[in-house]
Amino acid sequence: MDILLVILGFVLMLTGILGSFLPVLPGTPISWVGLLLLHLTSVIPMDWAFLGITLGIALLVVALDYIIPVIGTKRFGGSKAGMIGTTVGLLIALLFPILGIFGIIIWPFIGALVGELINRTDHKTALKSAFGSFLGFLTGTFIKFVVAAVYLGLFISMVWEYKSMLFPFFN
Repeated sequence: MDILLVILGFVLMLTGILGSFLPVLPGTPISWVGLLLLHLTSVIPMDWAFLGITLGIALLVVALDYIIPVIGTKRFGGSKAGMIGTTVGLLIALLFPILGIFGIIIWPFIGALVGELINRTDHKTALKSAFGSFLGFLTGTFIKFVVAAVYLGLFISMVWEYKSMLFPFFN
């Protein structure tokens, strides 16, 4: 059962990292569930303080993920259309990887620009607003990715520390 929990936890950790980029998956809470599953094994001692702190961080990141793009958009004079355009651009980048890895950066910006151009007639204001929407999106994505990567590092370090008890057949 412990090995199943470790494998499922690791899959959730990888899904959490993907969730940093995919707008439909809550990346950091999924990664946190991976940490929780690891602590549910019979080998790793339950550390309620660790789980509480990491849960608090995961929930804070979820809240910031909604707040940061709004701040970035409003700071640069953007609208909701720019934020929607950013999300549509990201989905295009994920579904049609035409520009490769650069598409993850370029398509959300193009989406924000198109959203702002549809909402406004002034090209200069639309470009500035699109930049704000895009900057907010990048900031939120970066924070989610860093936290999910740190959680993965914690997961791997705990598995490594208890590897002889988790996987006794490899000794």
